[in-house]
Amino acid sequence: MARIIDGEKMNLVGKNVKRLRKARGMSQHELSVKLELHGVYVCRGSISRIEEQVRTVTDIELLAISKVLGVEISELYK
Repeated sequence: MARIIDGEKMNLVGKNVKRLRKARGMSQHELSVKLELHGVYVCRGSISRIEEQVRTVTDIELLAISKVLGVEISELYK
């Protein structure tokens, strides 16, 4: 499957997702479960790949992640 983005990093938000998740004392599994409650299915392994910046993030996933972490989407890009 072709990637949307060329290069090593597949997203710009992964490091901040990890930082904010840890700041809230949340495991990757807990984040996955909370996303599922918003109707967005991202397994724990995919959370790991997002945080490592080796997986792209859809706009729907990004919105749900920001809601679960309680931040504006723009905060994920800082």
